Amino acid sequence: MIKALFFDIDGTLVSFNTHKIPQSTIDAVSEARRKGIKVYIATGRPRPYVDNLGEMEYDGIMCVNGASCTTREGEVIVSKNIPKEDVARMVEYVNKYKLPIAIADDDMSFAVNIDDSFREVYALLDLDIPENRPAEDALKMDVKQFVAFFPEELDYEIKGKVLTHCNVFRWHPAFADCIINNTSKATGIDAVCRYYGFTAGDAMAFGDGGNDIEMLRHVGIGVAMGNAKDEVKACADYVTTSVDDDGIVNALRHFGVIN
Repeated sequence: MIKALFFDIDGTLVSFNTHKIPQSTIDAVSEARRKGIKVYIATGRPRPYVDNLGEMEYDGIMCVNGASCTTREGEVIVSKNIPKEDVARMVEYVNKYKLPIAIADDDMSFAVNIDDSFREVYALLDLDIPENRPAEDALKMDVKQFVAFFPEELDYEIKGKVLTHCNVFRWHPAFADCIINNTSKATGIDAVCRYYGFTAGDAMAFGDGGNDIEMLRHVGIGVAMGNAKDEVKACADYVTTSVDDDGIVNALRHFGVIN
């Protein structure tokens, strides 16, 4: 029996075409919650960027790929910051190479070296461009995430020399989500499930991007959206239709979670 549902946001709950959650999804999630099933958002977005859930009902949010998990009422389940020494090295790297980057904690986000690639990604996600500020402001924060715009061939250098205590996640070729090591949507799911007294095997998760792969493999039932990349679909237990074609509803009905 499924006891919890975990949903990625972009490309899963929210359409890249409409920038909204389909009404069919909102209704289906409400039905699941009426049956006592916990509903959690599971996103790579930091908390300041979770602004597009509309009328959807949920019990809590897992942000920054599992580094920040809270109940809807604000009780903290997980809170992991990037170590200060990594932050200092990243500030130096950003200034030296003029790296476009967004820096976020649980309360705010700002940007450094905004370029066209940065603007294109924020437009794709229907996000406002953050305030441009000096990279040194990150030294005053409990940084949860760097959204850094660098090519994939630099992943090894960034992880090996700059963010030595961090993971680098990609779901888009233009940028990487950088968070503290040993943290992912899978570890976040484990923490949330422990909080409620069940296991990841009792959960179903939905995703479409590379940062969802570990989560889909980890839960009892991992569902890839029809619009997901092939490597994500290959890791899922079930591939549903796209976000714009009632994908969440169809999967929940397929597995008997809703009528």
